[in-house]
Amino acid sequence: MEPSSSPDPGIPAGNCSSMPQRNYHVLVGVTGSVAALKLPLLVAELLKITGLEVKVVTTERAKHFYNAQEIPVPLYSDEDEWQLWQGRSDPVLHIELRRWADLMLVAPLDANTLAKLANGICDNLLTCVIRAWDLSKPLFFCPAMNTAMWEHPLTAQHVEQLKGFGYTEIPCVVKKLVCGDEGRGAMAEVWTIVESVKRILEEWGLPAQS
Repeated sequence: MEPSSSPDPGIPAGNCSSMPQRNYHVLVGVTGSVAALKLPLLVAELLKITGLEVKVVTTERAKHFYNAQEIPVPLYSDEDEWQLWQGRSDPVLHIELRRWADLMLVAPLDANTLAKLANGICDNLLTCVIRAWDLSKPLFFCPAMNTAMWEHPLTAQHVEQLKGFGYTEIPCVVKKLVCGDEGRGAMAEVWTIVESVKRILEEWGLPAQS
């Protein structure tokens, strides 16, 4: 597919350039798993890819795990959604972000938001973006949760539901978790996630050397 020709959203709507849009747009979603600690590293590694622009959508609980001052790209949360829209002529943030993005990456995807997405619940900015997502565009999700939560029968059902929508799973891995348990449930390594993005960009013809 070709990169989005939509204007860069200021919040997120901006001025159209007279030059063709050559960069690709990746929208990163982050949820309330302790793996959100890796958000600054993930964003930094994505920004090393030539021709890539990044924006982040966060849930409120995810904010507990990272310092927003360490995120050098636009960062949007529920408050921005409601502050932006005051009347009928105002842009709707989750729709503007959906239009802006060529690819979405949800990393980490916690058990709570996984369940919401599988059941169509859209009660915050991130889940609204995903509910409105253009299914012709790639969406990657990176589950991350405690091993006991991962092994619950509902988790496999929810993951399969998301894959049924056409989303691509970047599987969690086995390691010692922050809680002290050891087993499957940790988010995939950042390099694995970034390589998945690079493969898509290479398919689209964008040099993905970092």
